[in-house]
Amino acid sequence: MSPWARWWRRDAADSEDADVTARGPVQFGAVTGVFTPTLLTILGVIMYVRLPWVVGNAGLLGAWLIMALAIGITACTGLSLSSIATNTRIGAGGPYAIVHRSLGVEVGGSIGIPLYLTRPLGTAMYIFGFREGWQWIFPQHPSIAIDLAVFAVIFMLAYRGADIAFRVQYLIMGVVGLSIASILLSPELSEGTRPVTWWGSFEGFPEDGFTGVSPWLVFAIFFPATTGILAGANMSGELKDPRRAIPRGTIWALVVSSVIYFLIAWVAARVATPGELRSDYNILIDAALIPGVVLAGLLGATFSSALAGCVGGPRILMAMAQHRILPQSPWLARLAPDGEPRNAVVVTMGLTFAALMLRDLNAIAPLLTMFFLITYSVINVVLLLETSLGLVSFRPTLRMPRVVPLLGTVGGIFAMFIINPTFGLVSVSVVVAIYAWVLRLKLSSDGDSVRSNIFVSIAEWAAAKVTELERTNVRAWKPQLLIPFRDPAEIRGDFPLIVDICKPEGSVKLLGLTSDPTEQDLLARTDRLASAFRRKGVFATKTVVEAESYAQGVSTGLQALQGAFFKPNILLLNTSEDAATRRELRVLLAQARKTGVGGMVLSRHRKAGLGVNSAIQVWVRDPPMRDLDSAFNSNNLNLSLLMGYRLAQAWDADLTLISVVAEESEAAPAEAFLRDLAEVARLPRRTTFLTPVGRFPEVIAKAPPSDLGIFGISVDPDFDLLERVTLLARSSCLFVADSGRESARA
Repeated sequence: MSPWARWWRRDAADSEDADVTARGPVQFGAVTGVFTPTLLTILGVIMYVRLPWVVGNAGLLGAWLIMALAIGITACTGLSLSSIATNTRIGAGGPYAIVHRSLGVEVGGSIGIPLYLTRPLGTAMYIFGFREGWQWIFPQHPSIAIDLAVFAVIFMLAYRGADIAFRVQYLIMGVVGLSIASILLSPELSEGTRPVTWWGSFEGFPEDGFTGVSPWLVFAIFFPATTGILAGANMSGELKDPRRAIPRGTIWALVVSSVIYFLIAWVAARVATPGELRSDYNILIDAALIPGVVLAGLLGATFSSALAGCVGGPRILMAMAQHRILPQSPWLARLAPDGEPRNAVVVTMGLTFAALMLRDLNAIAPLLTMFFLITYSVINVVLLLETSLGLVSFRPTLRMPRVVPLLGTVGGIFAMFIINPTFGLVSVSVVVAIYAWVLRLKLSSDGDSVRSNIFVSIAEWAAAKVTELERTNVRAWKPQLLIPFRDPAEIRGDFPLIVDICKPEGSVKLLGLTSDPTEQDLLARTDRLASAFRRKGVFATKTVVEAESYAQGVSTGLQALQGAFFKPNILLLNTSEDAATRRELRVLLAQARKTGVGGMVLSRHRKAGLGVNSAIQVWVRDPPMRDLDSAFNSNNLNLSLLMGYRLAQAWDADLTLISVVAEESEAAPAEAFLRDLAEVARLPRRTTFLTPVGRFPEVIAKAPPSDLGIFGISVDPDFDLLERVTLLARSSCLFVADSGRESARA
């Protein structure tokens, strides 16, 4: 049996479309919940009053090509939607649920809110369309009375529940079916064969005197007819088996509606001349076997589309409220005892009433189509990513070749800017603005819904590609600190400095050390510290290592992290007065250098701390011959300059380069060298330069005050000397050792 037949075959459990129980909401099958509302929404006003105009302008072959393009874009989206639905149970909200589960709550909200707004606004427009058809029969009836009467009936049906609304839709589908039969059995078809015009002259609208129209404008007029494929998917939360119902109902609605559209286009080409088709929007009604039935079908189609919007829209609103995207979310997400989202229905109908009171929505009608097209494109993108990344969790029973979502994505974007480029840009801007707003809410969600495995797989794919390349790209260097500690409290005083060094693109790797294998508190406290860094915008990871000694634990961490994709490039340590600890620090600095990791030793001034973060001094050893190449290749200059630059930017501080010279005659050449150094390293223009004469201890004691001094050190430093320098400088000091893999000239 073919896959298509298997999907359509109904189990005994699905023999009834509605399952009414006392304990839960009505649940629907493929026919009632998906096929019927989707088909009725597609077979709308355009089929009755605009399809003949399309044939009159484009000719039968041209109309078929335009219809094939529009239906093809929609069909790709329908197939993508169906494939995704067969992989996982879609929750309430239909397309919103798909995007939310795959791309996160932010993208889901940015798509879901505009998609929801199309429901009440679209409902108002369908009510206006119903009124125009009604007044064609009863022109004396006032417009506002018709609008309010139809609104009241729709409100009553939607508030009562989806089961009542869908029963009404069966009646409407019967009327629409009779109207289509009346068109296909037109007496004009038996009165003789008119010559079919296969390719039209695109003469345009009767309203502007047939001044001409482009094929793309004809496409833009027809395309909204195909935007009803999401009507059934919106009911995903109330389907008995969404994995089967959505693909089965959506695909068959597409097939049936496409056949009907192509047949009616053929009938239109046979019953009237191109001129008559262009001039008379009611040609199908006049040519039908029973014109009154066609008019009833037109009224039924508009009423059904309005009803579908008021039934499906509240489900999208409720789903977004469940994820706390909207104000008053708990109230909006509340369900009645029978499972109906009546609070969401009330809000949706309130928005519909407000739209009705505007009396004219034609100006924003193109925007509604744009929101549909953006949703279509995103659904196709989801399937394209899932298919391309080969996730083991993506095992749909209905597999689509990659070209299907690719064509759907490209086609959706193409249609958006063909139909109306201005509204296309406006709609994209609205979606981006909503995304930024939802992002600021800092929402969370359960499981993988906030950041799905799609993003994880993209990162893994990128990591695999990068590891095949040269890892020592000095232009891509950024501080990735490894910070070891026995107690997270040791980092508390250094926290602001670490944030300033790493933010925004750097990272922190926290390495907790313990000799107690039963230690649990350290892991929890380390996790809280990592969270604190992330709240400050610094990417932080953490691990806890069991080791007998401090040096052994850090050495193990250094070696293990060499295989990591984001391996550390700086080991941050603190000075100590303990002789044993100092020996361990020397071992670790040497170990870091062997593994290609730079070293930084922070020596805090007991009284000054980091001062007011307004002045930074980088002490540069005067190299022989003052050659730039030799200076950058020795003296630990690269990391010193990079740290000075980053902290000066973070603090908006004054940066000073200082080089001590032995004689007065060397001061000017040394300053020139420092200026060349600053130019090559692209340091801030307000950087200042000092070249004091004398011995280093005396000079540092007399130097202008600063908040942080940065000095180069060897991998075997004299910690007594470091303490003495800190006291002489009257400020905290950062002693750095290059790894050989960073460059201030890059």
